[in-house]
Amino acid sequence: MDEATIRRLNQINQDFYRITADSFDQSRQQAWPGWDTLLDYLKPSLRVLDIGCGNGRFGLFLAERLGADVRYHGIDSSPILLERARQALAPVLPNVYLEERDIVESPPDQGQYDLVALFGVLHHVPGFERRQALMRTLAERIAPGGLLAFACWRFYEYERFRRRILPCPPDLHVEPYDFLLDWQRGEPAVRYCHYVDDAEHAALVAATGLTEIKTYRADGDTGDVNQYSILRAEKRIG
Repeated sequence: MDEATIRRLNQINQDFYRITADSFDQSRQQAWPGWDTLLDYLKPSLRVLDIGCGNGRFGLFLAERLGADVRYHGIDSSPILLERARQALAPVLPNVYLEERDIVESPPDQGQYDLVALFGVLHHVPGFERRQALMRTLAERIAPGGLLAFACWRFYEYERFRRRILPCPPDLHVEPYDFLLDWQRGEPAVRYCHYVDDAEHAALVAATGLTEIKTYRADGDTGDVNQYSILRAEKRIG
């Protein structure tokens, strides 16, 4: 995918979250059931990088399940949602750093973490090569023995989501399984979403060079709208 198309698709999503911040926040108040599986692999005193943290609900989930000994770094491109995250997390986590950052243009390039979480994000990253590069970059942020957990939204497999697909403008040079989806909630808005199939999901795992611990489906009314993978950075010997 060429850079002009990447920037254009990314701008569609920047505009989407600016327009829908309030309704998006209201519709994203509950923890995902798939996160519970991750708890089996986490340790206390956790350093967490939450990519696309939105209103901070994954941080709230960790605080509720693991207690206050979580050092949380949340990244999102929406200043409105980051403010909602600050309000939600300040009372429950003493160590919170929230950063406004566009990870499509500028992936995180510093720090070591026990857990890097990437939930509800990859479908907004334009271009196969850009998604691969992001996964390689995030793998570099994992401390030895730490985890990278990500989930891909499998929306295209469900008729209720396919009904939201809008025609792409003829001058928008997208890749296979790239779509524009109607929000259909509150304010009129359109978002760019990419469907990650099984083959690409496996390629994303392979791109990290990490050890795959578990891959599973969870979430939504049917209990399977997201496909997760939990990966580990092996401890160095010597």
